[in-house]
Amino acid sequence: MTTAFDPIDLSGLVLPNRIALAPMTRSRAGAGGVPTGLTAEYYAQRAGAGLLITEGVQPSPVGQGYPGTPGLHSAEQIAGWREVTDAVHAAGGRIFAQLMHTGRVGHPVLLPDGLVNVGPSPVAARGQVYTHEGPKDLVTPRELTGDEVRATIGDFVTAARNAVDAGFDGVELHGANGYLIHQFLAPGSNRRTDEWGGSPENRIRFAVEVAKAVVAEIGAARTAIRLSPGNPFNDIEEPEPERTYPALVRELDALGLAYLHILEASPIRDLVTTLRKNFDGPFVLNPATEGPTGHDELALIEDGTADIISFGALFLANPDLPARLRTRGPYNTPDQSTYYGGDAKGYTDYPAL
Repeated sequence: MTTAFDPIDLSGLVLPNRIALAPMTRSRAGAGGVPTGLTAEYYAQRAGAGLLITEGVQPSPVGQGYPGTPGLHSAEQIAGWREVTDAVHAAGGRIFAQLMHTGRVGHPVLLPDGLVNVGPSPVAARGQVYTHEGPKDLVTPRELTGDEVRATIGDFVTAARNAVDAGFDGVELHGANGYLIHQFLAPGSNRRTDEWGGSPENRIRFAVEVAKAVVAEIGAARTAIRLSPGNPFNDIEEPEPERTYPALVRELDALGLAYLHILEASPIRDLVTTLRKNFDGPFVLNPATEGPTGHDELALIEDGTADIISFGALFLANPDLPARLRTRGPYNTPDQSTYYGGDAKGYTDYPAL
């Protein structure tokens, strides 16, 4: 029987266990979206994971949706991330950068002068985003033209190359949680009538083309994607994910990606099982749970539901989580007051096992 503590091969990158750090936005980058020394310390402390997946990293200036998030589109950002990856590798870890373009989620006050939020269609998401000027309502995005859609794909490609130059082992494309790739997938936010919208086949095109272009640039072994079928986060309306995602995953499977990462936003295990069957590569699952994902979810590896389980809040409070999972605890309790901001030492000072 396969367990969470057995190794697994991601297209040549051997993970010593099947426990992953889930990507979680923490808004702690320094000026210019450059990671700080705390970022390096935070990820290096968690290098006992089979795989670390970073917080969302914007591939371009207009892709930023929150204050204090890091980028991968400038020389300074690349250098900052190099310090992070060097620290992780020195500690024996493996790390992928999650490339996150937030699309319509955000506000112009978070963007450089003259830029506005963009999306597949001019449809605003309901809700607010926190900014340095306080909470602000999400705005109606400017619809991307066909040429701009292609240019945005190019931004992902450039960021992926920058990630490799910064020492990352690969990239995970963020196609979940209501951000740009997910906005193209969902009929509520994508009301286009051109090649990028309408039918499920057209709505999956952006996700597939981004993945294809990144694979062509850095190779399939360094490219992965995260999806969250039916997830309503950020006001996504996706009433029939079973019509869209199997076709998408079949297209992605043909690319030979390093892995597919599914966030199970609600108990939709039948769809998860279908996607698992449609993807031949390693299958990472962030399962739907009532509380933080914990030891009980390791059984999903043992029964073949997933190859790797990703952990969020519990990993924030327990940098040595793989060791604690092996002994079934004890676990530090996550403290949300330490989660956000560049001066939040609670990222790194939880008691060791």
